[in-house]
Amino acid sequence: MNHPEIIKLQKFLQRTFNNRNIDVRPRGKLNDSVEVFIGDESIGLIHVDDEDGDKSYIFSMSILDIDLDDID
Repeated sequence: MNHPEIIKLQKFLQRTFNNRNIDVRPRGKLNDSVEVFIGDESIGLIHVDDEDGDKSYIFSMSILDIDLDDID
């Protein structure tokens, strides 16, 4: 993904989740995905799917079961 595309994704997520602290960052040498952060914590990945001429983005977020222990 190129820089303008990353900025668009970041602005979309910030607006959608009403959170200006969301930061979308490139993943080094991997250009088919980016990492999504809130502050210093990575919350997921966005992969680009550009098959069949229809571009889409897949946001994946893993939630560990130990993270749910604090939720009542």
